[in-house]
Amino acid sequence: MPPFLLSLLLFTISVPFSSCIAVGEVITCSGIVPMKYRNDKISIADFGGVGDGKTLNTKAFREAIYRIQHLRRRGGSLLYIPPGVYLTESFNLTSHMTLYLARGAVIKATQDTWNWPLIAPLPSYGRGRERAGGRYMSFIHGDGLRDVIITGENGTIDGQGDVWWDMWRQRTLLFTRPNLVEFVNSSGIIISNVIFRNSPFWNIHPVYSSNVVIRYVTILAPLDSPNTDGIDPDSSSNVCIEDSYISTGDDLVAVKSGWDEYGIAYGRPSSGITIRRITGSSPFSGIAIGSETSGGVKNVLVENINLYNMGVGIHIKTNIGRGGFITNITVTDVYMENVRKGIRIAGDVGDHPDESFNPNALPVVNGITFKSIWGEKVQQPGSIQGLKNSPFTGICLSNINLHGEPGARSSPWKCSDVSGSSLQVSPWPCSELTRTHQTGSCSDHF
Repeated sequence: MPPFLLSLLLFTISVPFSSCIAVGEVITCSGIVPMKYRNDKISIADFGGVGDGKTLNTKAFREAIYRIQHLRRRGGSLLYIPPGVYLTESFNLTSHMTLYLARGAVIKATQDTWNWPLIAPLPSYGRGRERAGGRYMSFIHGDGLRDVIITGENGTIDGQGDVWWDMWRQRTLLFTRPNLVEFVNSSGIIISNVIFRNSPFWNIHPVYSSNVVIRYVTILAPLDSPNTDGIDPDSSSNVCIEDSYISTGDDLVAVKSGWDEYGIAYGRPSSGITIRRITGSSPFSGIAIGSETSGGVKNVLVENINLYNMGVGIHIKTNIGRGGFITNITVTDVYMENVRKGIRIAGDVGDHPDESFNPNALPVVNGITFKSIWGEKVQQPGSIQGLKNSPFTGICLSNINLHGEPGARSSPWKCSDVSGSSLQVSPWPCSELTRTHQTGSCSDHF
């Protein structure tokens, strides 16, 4: 295990959701999906796979997965990827399988974008996230699957995304870029002990899915790579994200649930999400909720987070036209260093899919708790700016210390259209949050 992941296990442990259990001295939610042992094992080499970094292995991957799908061995099958670099086009997984990458194994995406499959837009987005119309299928894809594991000995899945980043920068994209790994309408998913590199777009995207565990992963992309979010649970429930290192060009973890009128109509919230023991850096946000939250986001626990060289430490973001709700969010035990803004809750973030969004569809934001947060070299401690016709309520801050550069004058908090309480916050927050007595929805959190 890399040293930075080992250090994650030494963080202070806080009280988790009831679904979480203690293993030794480490509290984990990973038990929501038990790791399965597969008696039936096959190797990509059995299907002609060649790990020379030059041979195209698409046929080998598709034939191996076809075999797993149609033989239906009792208990499922494990597809072993031995050491080597296996170049391939995108491929679909199947239910009841484990994709196992040995140490030194690399599954590498071809940079031939002309043959990349197109799939329909997600109904909660109504169109591709970047471009109207469909979207390119993720490099490793699963739709309607059950009982799927991607794991191994810290092998690598490499999206070779620079060709896609260049198309985005040059405005030559025809459709929305592919994610590195996406599961749609799936359940019983484990992703662990794998390195993800250079995703064309978002790295790991479980959407309309449930019972998902993402643990012991490393996600890497250049800091200037566009929209390379680390992990984006989207309209999904019972998701456990733990013990990982993420350094990308966009949000490390971003909880989503659909985009404006399409997300409102689809109406599937993200709920029961635990994000724990994550370390990383990004020019954007460490842990984010939004900005696509039209289906609603509720019951999220974020704890024991280490953030370095960030744009925003913790960012809750929405906009007019989003509708939906963001409620019962707890963020605790966070350390951040060299951060532009420590905490931001904002109602003016993100774009719209088209001109048909309803400007009267205002999000409801309430029941947001931040506690036990420490920051060094934080340029601006925080801002909480709600909407005039939908103020943010029940914002609870306690035991928060966000320090600027040594000797520099402290910047003030900025607030508007917000109500809540605060206790032991430095620098002192805005007047809307300066009631230190334990009242209302904040009393249980102080």
